[in-house]
Parts: sequence; C-alpha cells; structure tokens
Amino acid sequence: MQTTAAIADGFGRFRIEPIEVALPKSDEVLVKLKAAGICHTDHASMSWKRPLVMGHEGAGIVCETGAGVTHVKAGDRVVLNWCIPCGRCFQCDRGDTVLCESSKPAHIMKPSQGHAHAQGTLLRGHPVDRSFNLGTLAGLTLVRKEAVTLIPPNVSFAVAAISGCGVMTGFGSVMNIARIQAGETVVVMGCGGVGLNIIQSATIAGARKIIAIDNNPSALVRARQFGASDTIAPDQGDGEFSGLADRVRDLTEGRGADYAFEATSCARLAFVPLLLIRDGGTALQVSGINENVNVPMPWFMWNKHYITPLYGGCQPARDFPKMFEHYSKGELKLNELITRTYSLEQLGEAIDDMMAGRNAKGVIIFE
Repeated sequence: MQTTAAIADGFGRFRIEPIEVALPKSDEVLVKLKAAGICHTDHASMSWKRPLVMGHEGAGIVCETGAGVTHVKAGDRVVLNWCIPCGRCFQCDRGDTVLCESSKPAHIMKPSQGHAHAQGTLLRGHPVDRSFNLGTLAGLTLVRKEAVTLIPPNVSFAVAAISGCGVMTGFGSVMNIARIQAGETVVVMGCGGVGLNIIQSATIAGARKIIAIDNNPSALVRARQFGASDTIAPDQGDGEFSGLADRVRDLTEGRGADYAFEATSCARLAFVPLLLIRDGGTALQVSGINENVNVPMPWFMWNKHYITPLYGGCQPARDFPKMFEHYSKGELKLNELITRTYSLEQLGEAIDDMMAGRNAKGVIIFE
C-alpha cells in the first residue's frame, strides 16, 4: 500500500515522499495514522546518518492485523508505543520490559526484533527503517503487535498521540521511577512537553511544592497553569549554578528538593539537578541527552542518587489505562498541552515552532 511520509536524510534535512507499506504478517498490525506528536527527538532523528521514516508519537485506526494478533482488530482506535518487548529475554522475565535486550529503538544501529518484517516499509523500492520502530510521520505504519494499545472513546487521536512518548515519559518518571509521595518537594528544569507532564504528574502524586525552572517566560506561565507552585527564571550570568541552587534551597527549608528533574535536552545542564536536591535526594535526567558531559564528583555528595530513566519505566498495558483514567478525571491536562496542530506538509514549520519554544506541544493531523 502506498502512503506519504516524512523521510529524514540522515544529514539534518527531511523530505515528504511516497513509501510502500506491506500488509501485516502474523504478529503485526497495520495502522492508519490520524495524529502524530512532534518532539525534540524527531528533530535529532534527521541527523541519524541514514534515511529514516520520522516520528515516534502517534495514534490511529487499525486497518488490518496478522493472524497472531488478538488484543486489537480492524477498526479499533489505538495509541502507539516504542516499548516493544520480546517477552523472552532476561529483562522481560524480570518485568523490566522497557529494557528488553532484543528489541531496541530503531535509532540504535543494530538488528532489532522490534521491527516489523524487513520488507515491511520500502522507500524507492528498498527497505527503510522507521524511527523507534514506529515512523509515525506517515499515513500508514506497520508495527509489531506489542506496539499498539486501545484508547478509550473519550480520548482524541491528538491527545492519544502525545501520550505515546512525551506524556508517558513525564508521567512514568514521576509515578514509576521517582515514586513521589504526598508532601515531598520537586524541581523541574525545562518546562516544555515533558517538563509540563512531570509537573502535573507530581501534582497528582501530592507534591507540596513544585518549582519550575526555565529561561522562557511563556514556559513559566504554562508551568503555573499545569501545577507549579513556584517558578524561577535562571540568571544567565550564573555559570556555576550556585545562585540557582541558593534560590531552590530558599524555597525548600534550606536543604534542597527531594527530587529534581532535568527536561531541557541541554547537555551542559544534565547534572545540574544534583545541585538542587537535598542530601540523600534523587536527580533524574529524563530528556535523553547523549553527548559526553563532565561533572564534578563532589556534586554527588552526600548519598545523592542520579537516574536516567528510560521512557518512564513504561509498561503500556499497565500505564496507558492509568494515564487515561487521570485524563478522564480532569487530573491530566492533555488537551491544554496541544498548542497548535499542523498538516504533514507543515512539518518544517512545526519543528521550527518547537525549537523556538513557541509550543508546549505541536501535533500533526492526518486528513
């Protein structure tokens, strides 16, 4: 079947062009995309050194399933996830399916059982990878059955799409990894899509103080709307971050926060949360920074913990229903996250708006 897709060239650019998508084999599902979220990883994927169908947040309608698929059928509304476990490896047996040893996101340059069959997606007659084994910036996607989860009738495709990664990363990092308790204190560095979901998830968890940090004034306004109790615009001359740490301590009885999350995608800020937590506190780097970064070892004193959670420890069958229940109760503001929608042909504009900080979340809508 032919459809249109955003194809990254591997050197920082993309084109909109046709691809061929095969019918599903036994454990696969063919999905017609209705909406796809845009995040910073999509921008990064344009430079992953080979052609790639872009996009990893998406929702749509099941077109067809393979004979081995029983949990969804043609016509079902589904959200896609990139936690596509094999179910057999050491990590899957332990329940850490997000760490599956066989199935890796498509940007990792090695063979992967997370892919649909090798001839499943063709670009100009040749197989082409899909970002994170999904490639949601296309009219159709062929995925493994583990990549699809039913969505409730009250959840729009746009809301479901952004839930697939950005919302799940923030929500899961709070609920599954940090496990914030009522009365604890939280700092969030970076108030874009992931940061706002950390803020509102910490609110659901009962945090008594949530301090949002961003150098974009409009981002701090959004942070208040999503539950931040305090906001800080950092001093650009504070190169050692000592002034920022002092301001956080002033807001947390002089000791620092229980938890501090980095959600900026800025490499030089990767370890700064260590300066913002109390002794014995926990710093979490959730934006997926891949660059080499140096850090002074004294920042880890005393008994401070540093974690880089993957996808919020997501287990789709467990976590998507929980998220959508909070949304149904009005506790997760997901409609409010979507600043603007675009067509696939407007993808360049959507990426520009994201990189300039104009959007909390941009969404591609497929007609």
